[in-house]
Amino acid sequence: MSDTLHLPAEARERAGKGASRALRREGRVPAVVYGGNEEPLAIHVEEKELVRLLGTGHFFESAIEIEIGGKTVKTQPKDVAFHPVTDRPLHADFLRA
Repeated sequence: MSDTLHLPAEARERAGKGASRALRREGRVPAVVYGGNEEPLAIHVEEKELVRLLGTGHFFESAIEIEIGGKTVKTQPKDVAFHPVTDRPLHADFLRA
């Protein structure tokens, strides 16, 4: 069964370790949307919203509609990196559908 989940996001201006750490301190999770013969799109999502979707039990089997600046991108989640001790999400990868 493939449900469609919705995830609001914002584009990232800066990339790199320092920028990602600053986002995590603000309760955001850096992510990338790639594929579909388009340039990769660096985004960040709210950690609480991502954790809520991960808790559904069918996150990786679902289509994710990511809303970025009023535009909706259909994606499939590919990977979520977690902190080894706290299990907080550190980074997410999404593949355009």
